[in-house]
Parts: sequence; structure tokens; C-alpha cells
Amino acid sequence: MWWSTFGLVLCLTLATRLHRIDSPDHVAWDETHFGKMASWYINRTFFFDVHPPTGKMLIAGFGYLTGYDGTFEFEKPGQKFNETSYLGMRLGCTLMGASLVPMAFVTVWELTHALPAASFAAAAILFDNGFVTLNQYILLDPILMFFIMGAAMGQSKFYNQRNNPFSVGWWSWLAFTGAMLAGAISVKFVGLFVVILVGLYTIKDIWDILGDLSLPISHTLKHFLARALCLIALPALLYMFAYYVHFTVLTKSGPGDGHYGSAFQSQLEGNPLHNASMPREICYGATVTMKNHRTAGAYLHSHAHLYPEEAGPVQQQVTTYSHKDYNNVWIVKKWKEPEEAQPDAKPAADGAEASAAAEKNASAPEEPPIQKVLSGDLILLEHEATGRNLHSHRHPAAVTKRHFQVSGYGEGGLGDSNDVWRIDLIDGKEGDEINVVTDRFRLIHYMAGCALYSHNKQLPKWGFEQQEVTCNPNVRADWTLWNFEENYYDKLPNVSFAIYQPSFLEKFIEAHMVQLQGNAGLKPKEGEVHSRPWQWPIDYQGQWFSIGDPDNREPGPHKDNEIRIYMMGNPVIWWANLGFIALYLVIYVWNFVTQSRGVLQSAQERVRKANLSYACNWLMLAWALHYIPFYGMGRILYYHHYFPAQLFISMMSGVLVNYMLESLPRAVPSHQVDRYWTALAVVYMAILAYSFYLFAPLTYGMSGPERKEPGHRYGHLLWMDSWEF
Repeated sequence: MWWSTFGLVLCLTLATRLHRIDSPDHVAWDETHFGKMASWYINRTFFFDVHPPTGKMLIAGFGYLTGYDGTFEFEKPGQKFNETSYLGMRLGCTLMGASLVPMAFVTVWELTHALPAASFAAAAILFDNGFVTLNQYILLDPILMFFIMGAAMGQSKFYNQRNNPFSVGWWSWLAFTGAMLAGAISVKFVGLFVVILVGLYTIKDIWDILGDLSLPISHTLKHFLARALCLIALPALLYMFAYYVHFTVLTKSGPGDGHYGSAFQSQLEGNPLHNASMPREICYGATVTMKNHRTAGAYLHSHAHLYPEEAGPVQQQVTTYSHKDYNNVWIVKKWKEPEEAQPDAKPAADGAEASAAAEKNASAPEEPPIQKVLSGDLILLEHEATGRNLHSHRHPAAVTKRHFQVSGYGEGGLGDSNDVWRIDLIDGKEGDEINVVTDRFRLIHYMAGCALYSHNKQLPKWGFEQQEVTCNPNVRADWTLWNFEENYYDKLPNVSFAIYQPSFLEKFIEAHMVQLQGNAGLKPKEGEVHSRPWQWPIDYQGQWFSIGDPDNREPGPHKDNEIRIYMMGNPVIWWANLGFIALYLVIYVWNFVTQSRGVLQSAQERVRKANLSYACNWLMLAWALHYIPFYGMGRILYYHHYFPAQLFISMMSGVLVNYMLESLPRAVPSHQVDRYWTALAVVYMAILAYSFYLFAPLTYGMSGPERKEPGHRYGHLLWMDSWEF
């Protein structure tokens, strides 16, 4: 019976997940990001992303093994694939997402040893339209949830090996759980939630073993070391190995270089710093680029656009920009104090002397001497592209009003005294030379006494959403440090910078600092659709995956042939899950009260309630760990972030439905229990299946007129005004 039920679950899962996997035949939603990243892996082009690499490498692997050559642009949603081999990447993601249903079945079986509970839990995920949509595209989410569910299943299987410690099965499931944990956190950092879940479970397990006074302390120590090996050391090694492969594969310069430090960039083929030979010392007259010396620091940048009037004086914008660009180039010039008076004129030379001097000067023109930039010097920085000097004055900055505005000022390198900066070397003394890449320095404004500063605050659209540059009165503030990254000066010999290439551990640490900072800096852009955590469990609003032809949204017959996909969880299942959370709290309180009052119960009833508490407590904790932390996150959030939590609450619903059906003998005559049980189970499954069928057009594709247009076909599904389809 078990295998036949499991087989049926597998068949239904594949049927619902593989149906119309090739549709739509254009880029949908975030496929534009992760498909593009797969192309970069195949082409070995370095890029920056806020997520760890495993999920993207798997997508690239799916594509490579099925004939995708990495040449499609993935430019924007709605772009036609045409002859591109995209199905392999979709199929790989879909199969990993499809595995959630059978793994949920196995997990609940291991928690309850009740086949109906496992079936109900699997059905709640099987018939959830949102999971089908999220699993059918080139995305990280099905891969992430595969590893999360794998870790949960491995933990439950391992727990049931507790009576056979250190056996082959015991070790196998422990190592399997550790591998799944590594996979989860190496796809997205939110995989940490399942790591915490398994960690809490392990602490309780070790505590229970320690509390068994019949066992020696050495037995507890062996258990602890085994878990440390498989749940800490193994995941850590696998996690680091994913980054090792990532760095080994991505060896060519690409769009992500600028997010990383100068030494990091020196290892990338095609980057100006790769096998770079340039003068080590900075000299006056050199053309340079400057990088803010912090995690994910960007390049000092300017362009021929002015600050608007509401942002202060209407002068040329100065920003920081994370990508290589000609507008990042500056010329270092020495500031000379204007002479207060001209020296007395010398007597004129006679004609012969003047002629000889002129002939000498013509035959041997004198080159200006090489002057190196020293710490403490007063300098000017002229923007090479526009000829304007780096400038500041005592006017508030555009965004950070307590700082001063930084701008480009003057013409052809001629400006005023507010263009003068003092360069102060960090970890050096006045008069020391300034070296490229390795030396950090501050630029202190000569007149205002503030320090050149950059941070993560973005300018509005008039500043192209680049990062703001200001002059900070607090000269010791973080992020006032800079370094020269490129240095072009043909009068000094070049030296190789290969010696500055970082080790793997240095790259590993820097990559994490950049990724975590990038993650924290993800804020909603103007007009971007996002959501809040309170909206997710009530299915307040879904998420568009495909809107058909994004360039033609006007009503017309063309909409009969387009495909629109709207990801939304099955509202019957999602709203029922809220009821099951409330139901479990009621049951928990009731059981606690009856136990505290010493109400007599049969041994069978006590076991049944203990099994319910064990399974539901574990699943409720998993749900809370994957949901509650989002309330404290400052970054932009989306509806799909809730789906890992939805996995666990759907499994708990299956456990509770089975518990309620097992309670039927209390409500109906004993000879009718089987009939009522079967009828109620069939009705429950039918409701789930029919609601899935009802909302299937959202999952597999809508066509025809849109909402509020004449002839709209899906008005009967608009149960909430906030639903947009």
C-alpha cells in the first residue's frame, strides 16, 4: 500500500509539474537574471550576484548538458527564445522542484508513520498552484527548496535511526543531512534557517543522550563528534568547495569586477589589472582611477550631467559607480599657490646671447621633472572626460544633508580654491610616496576640512541611481578611505602586480562581505512591485511571471495568442493552513490542560497525542524559522520568499487532518467510522484537486482580454480585490 501510494504521488507530481513546461516560449520574470548568469558560467565570465553560487552553477550545468551554448542575451522578460535550447535549464529546475512532493511525503511518514498523514501533506503541496509556477522556470527557488526539504527529510530519517547508532544507515542519513544543509545555504543565504532548525534539533538530541544516566559520558562525546563531523565540518567543506569551483570557473573579466577590490580583480583575464604592468608610484600628470576602499566600494565617477536645482548648486554630478567606465578616469595635478607679485625683470640680454639661448632651447626642449605625489601634498583631480575639477563647498549634499556637496567645477582644469584637496596616507607619514593598489589614503578638502566620502545611498533617477559622493565633516568616518586602482604614466617604469593576487581564503572572505552588503542594499526601486511579510500567509497578492508581450499592452486580438502567468498560491490551501495553525494551538492548549489536570487517558491516546506534538512542534518551528525573520529584514521582499515556510505548514496541515480523522470514533458510531473516514478523506482531497484545477489558468497560462477589459475570462477567480490577474 505504501509503495502504490508513493507511486501515485510521483505520477501526479510529474504530470502537474511537466505540463506545458515549454510555455511560455519567452523569458519569464527572473529568468532574465539566472539565465544570464548561466550564460556567464558557460562563457567563464565573472559576475556579481548577492546569492552564493551553487544554484546558478547547477542551472548552468543543466543548460550545458542539454546543448545550451551560453549565447542568448536574456535581456528582458518577454524576449523570445526562438531556437535557443532553454528547456534543459527549465527541466532541471522543475525536476528539483517536483521532488518537494515525494520528499514531503517521506518526511511526514517518518514523523508520524501514518500513511494518510503523509498523503494529505503531499497533496497540500502537490495541488498548490504557486509551487507549480515557482518550480517550472529557470530560478533558484526550486533548487533552494530541494535542499531545504532534503535536509528536513534527512533529519527525520536520521532520527528514526536513533536505536541503531553508528550503523551504516545512521551515518548515511547524518551525512546526507549535512550535504543538504550545505546545498541550502550555498544557493541562498536564507538557507541558514534550515541550518538553525537542524542545529536546534541536534542540541535537543544531544541533551537527551546526555540525560540518559545509564550511558557513559564517552558515549555522549562520540555522538557529539559524529554530529560535529557531519553537520558542521562536512557542510563547511562542501560550502567552501562550491566557492572554489565558482572562482575556478569564472576566470574572465565581466560585469561584476567593479564590486570587488583591486587585488581581487587582478586575477581576472581581460581586466586592466590582470597581469598588469603599471608604475607603482603616483606622479603628477598621471591618469588614474580611484576606488572607495571598503567592501563593494565603487569608483569615483563623474559625467556631463548637472545636479538639479533642488539638490543644491547646479554643477556637474560626482558619484561612485561600480562598473569600469571611461568616466572613472582622473588626472592628478599639483596645486600651485598663486604668486602674489611678479619678480623684478632682469636686464635684457644682448642680441647674440638671446639668439644663442633661443637656439639652445629649440634644439633641446626641457621636459618637466618627474614629481611624485607625497602624503600631505595639496592636489587637484581633473576629470579627464569633461575637464572639470573635483570640487566641494559648504552646501548640503543632495541626499545626505549633513554632508557637503561634491561636484565637478571649472573648465579645462581651471577652477578655484574649492578644488584643492590634501592627500593623507593611512599607515604612513607626511612625505611618503603614494603607491597604486596597496596604499589607502584620505582626501581632505583644503577649504572646508571635510573628507571625500562614499556610501550605499543611491541618488534619484536624475543621478542614474548611482551612489552618492559627499564631503563628510567627520574626517575619521568609515568609508572615507580610497586607493588608486589604475595608474597610467609613461615616464616611470612599469612593475607587475601579479604578486597582489589574493589567496582562495581571501577571495572567499571578500566575496561574502560583498554579497552580504549587496543583499542588505537591495531596496525597492521606483514603481517596483514588492510585498510585506504579513501579506504572504493570507495570499494577499501574487506575482506576475509573464505579462505576454511587454511592448504591447493595448487591448486587441493579439492577446488571444499571448500567455500570461501569475504565480499565486492555491487560496483554499493557504487559507486552510491558517485555520490549521489556529487549530493546532487550540489542540496544544487543550492537551496541556488535560495533562496538567491529570485527566485519565488510555496508553494509545497518550501515544497518539505525543506523536502529534512531536511532529507538529517540529513543523511549526520550521515554519516560524522560515517566516518570522523576514519581519526584521530591511531589504526588499517578494511574495516568493514565503514558499519555504509554506512547505512546512502544508506538511503540518496533513498531520492535523489525519489527527482529526483519527478522532472520528469519538463523534460517530464505531461501525460507521470507516465510511465517514473514507468520505471525509475523499472530500478533502477533492476540494484540493478541484481548487487546483480552478486556478490552473494562472499556472499554465491565461490569454484573451486582461482584467477591466471587455471579455475578461477570469473574473470568477478574483476572490480578492488585491489579486491583479
